[in-house]
Amino acid sequence: MWARPAVAAEPWLLLAGPRVRWSLAALAPVGGRMEEPGPGDAPPAAKRRRLLAGEEKRPGHGERYVPPPRKRNPGVSFSEPHFAETRYYFEGGLRKVRPYHFDFQTYCKGRWVGKSLLHVFSTEFRAQPLDSYRAAASAGRLRLNEQPVRDLSVVLKNNDFLRNTVHRHEPPVTAQPIQILVENDEVVVVDKPSSLPVHPCGRFRHNTVIFILGKEHNLKELHTIHRLDRMTSGVLMFAKTAEVSKRIDEQVRQRQLEKEYVCRVLGEFPENEVTCEEPILVVSYKVGVCRVDPKGKSCKTVFQRLSYNGKTSVVKCFPYTGRTHQIRVHLQFLGYPIVNDPIYNMEAWGPTKGKGGEINKTDEELLRALVEEHRSKQSLSILDVSEEDLKPIVGSKECDHSGYCTKPVEIMPISADSCRTEDSKDQKEAEIQACLQNSDTRPETHEANPEGASSSGNQDGHTEEKDPLCEECKIVRQDPSPRELVMYLHALRYKGAEFEYNSKMPDWALEDWDES
Repeated sequence: MWARPAVAAEPWLLLAGPRVRWSLAALAPVGGRMEEPGPGDAPPAAKRRRLLAGEEKRPGHGERYVPPPRKRNPGVSFSEPHFAETRYYFEGGLRKVRPYHFDFQTYCKGRWVGKSLLHVFSTEFRAQPLDSYRAAASAGRLRLNEQPVRDLSVVLKNNDFLRNTVHRHEPPVTAQPIQILVENDEVVVVDKPSSLPVHPCGRFRHNTVIFILGKEHNLKELHTIHRLDRMTSGVLMFAKTAEVSKRIDEQVRQRQLEKEYVCRVLGEFPENEVTCEEPILVVSYKVGVCRVDPKGKSCKTVFQRLSYNGKTSVVKCFPYTGRTHQIRVHLQFLGYPIVNDPIYNMEAWGPTKGKGGEINKTDEELLRALVEEHRSKQSLSILDVSEEDLKPIVGSKECDHSGYCTKPVEIMPISADSCRTEDSKDQKEAEIQACLQNSDTRPETHEANPEGASSSGNQDGHTEEKDPLCEECKIVRQDPSPRELVMYLHALRYKGAEFEYNSKMPDWALEDWDES
């Protein structure tokens, strides 16, 4: 398995480990846009193989031949081969995905041109030893311009196309079904359960709203209008056409979309209306942490208390902007974090848990403390953070007798302008497009095991595929409980100029709800 870079600001998808991040930059050819090869551009297949193997030189060229970049489908839909990559199964209140082989692919990045694969691995992708990359090449998992690469000393060139076959393991999500609230010729509106990402990201692909709707409800070619955090439940809208998506997105840009959320917070929230306009800055995209900071982006959230039971309060939230984790960060700043927020209601923030912006830690110290707190609780899966992701944060597992890791953190700096917005159309479409392009318009679903893979049966009779190069196959992870996959934040209502969509109040927001 390939691990993602420890020092690169933007991960290279080809070398992603269990956790995957999508990047358009990793897909664009360095020399320009992708074009359909014309007649005579490429040599015959047999000669091409000899050229790539270095056994023959192309006339007039003294270097290895690189074919022109291929034309990609610019659409935003997934096809049947994508959905057929693997199957779901349900166990212990969880929806699970059977591990499957999958091809990551990318064009050569500009900074890799003229460098050997071995150099790239040793300088940018150090989370795994070089021997693991050599093993992947020996097993035929690595292909350069569709030809197996056995020798990592090969020098990369502009427009080189790289493909790597990896064994993917997806984290489980809640087995709670996705309820369809509205479906017509223009939109599909659903009530999203907590723990499901909207579209493929990180280690999630099939355990996403987009894939479940496509596979189980035959709802395909959907355009995301807005998005919700993975742990946030509630109203989620999709457009069936690009025209509808553009029309509603214009309302989002013009701040004409009214959003109403409900949450349950610690303590007795004030009875009077509370407005918070503190700016929010991203601390880490990898872990998914933000905080109030003067260098952050402007935000505004209005809060109204609905009830108080002596311990916790149910609060309605009206975000007028759409910054990442906006409601959660503002509630933490006010001193009323969401009861079971796995990030902003943690001891790692200090005695006051970040109230008033009081943290008294550097960003690096904060991230380390958050990771270590979840590690001690065996709840890292809730963060969707893999061991490969943690290495740049907490270093290697060189710990003292108390279990505290002593390696220094290595965090890439985040600029003040890097905060993503929940309703950013450009960001959202870029992520989806990157995901689609990495899936390829002609995805390869591996029905037969790659070289060296083996299988073993389990209790339900299914043959569980084992991959000798996959580190995840060697790890037995404890599943989260269904209750751990619920955060008490729910999108209750979305209203635009021509529509209004509502979901019912979640059980945990009812006044007579029993917290025990």
